[in-house]
Amino acid sequence: MSLTVGFLGYRFMGKAHANALARLPMFFPDAPDVERDVLIGRDEEALSAAIDQLGFDRYATDWRDTVDDVDVFYNLGPNNLHPDPSIAALNAGTHVFCEKPLAHDLDAAKRMASAARESDMSTATAFNYRFVPAIQYARELVESGAIGEVYHVRARYLQDWLVDPQAPWSWRNSADIAGSGALGDLGAHSIDLAQFLLGSRVERVSGHLRTFVNDRPVPGADDSDALSAAGSDSRETRPVTVDDAYSAQAAFANGAMGVFEASRFATGHKNGNTIELNGSEGAIRFDLERLNELEVLRGDGRGFETIHVTDDADPYVDRWWPAGHNIGWEHALVHENYEFLSAIGNGEPYEPDFETGLAVQRVLDAIERSDERGEWADVRA
Repeated sequence: MSLTVGFLGYRFMGKAHANALARLPMFFPDAPDVERDVLIGRDEEALSAAIDQLGFDRYATDWRDTVDDVDVFYNLGPNNLHPDPSIAALNAGTHVFCEKPLAHDLDAAKRMASAARESDMSTATAFNYRFVPAIQYARELVESGAIGEVYHVRARYLQDWLVDPQAPWSWRNSADIAGSGALGDLGAHSIDLAQFLLGSRVERVSGHLRTFVNDRPVPGADDSDALSAAGSDSRETRPVTVDDAYSAQAAFANGAMGVFEASRFATGHKNGNTIELNGSEGAIRFDLERLNELEVLRGDGRGFETIHVTDDADPYVDRWWPAGHNIGWEHALVHENYEFLSAIGNGEPYEPDFETGLAVQRVLDAIERSDERGEWADVRA
């Protein structure tokens, strides 16, 4: 089977997914053949360069002209651009892969999930960390009962790229575009991983959000060095209307307690994504910065053992290098694309789909409501 794909977006995630598709024929030859057909954006000059770099045949400047031209539409744009193009693609009979969070707010996410339910097309929400071999192995341990009944889930996602108050404004600082800040951008991953590993949904939350810098300089605005030399402090800025950091307590349907945290102001952390589960018979710990490893405590052991999840019997590892040879962040996206495209090719269901994305969006919404009201909030069905 051969599938044509179109990408809305060609920067960070466009490069990441184009790279993943390029790796499939070499390492996952049983995946459907993929033709990178059309790259979609607004800047024709940038697009004309990007189609060669990312291996696409052509470009377009309006997604409306392309969603029914391809078999699979990858929506890699800003969060407020997730709903309309994705829904249009589903209505046109096109499969849809959408970056996380599913949308910029809960109502939009509901519309997307409703369109998916009414369609026969496959959908995906881009929770790529599920497809790290160590996370897959962790899921197997939890499902097998190796750590017993899970009492605690602790997940945090820490970055420091906004610590400098002079770091420039971007769409990720806008509530109208992004919906939320660290909560949706980083917390969505933590919430999905927790629900995936635990096999249970969050029911209620107590959340706290904080913005540390209220405005940021506009990229390309007046040169600050020149202004300083002239004795002027004036500069063009835009307001930051999202959170820089959040924390939340959570109650899961199965009785487990959860603690979540994410920040873009966590000095010293570039991409620190960690999760820990404590159970009646053991515990597991994962750190993305050591993604080939899983720390496991079994039974009455007196400490964690570090398992190198790089054996041929481990998930996906046999597709890559000899046992013991590490893989990296980008490999999880290869696995993610393999599973999604294979599900389309085989006519099988795929997880995480838009329903999964909606389930996470409900938690994000509840955390925001909790912060606004200063009280626990139920995750609305």
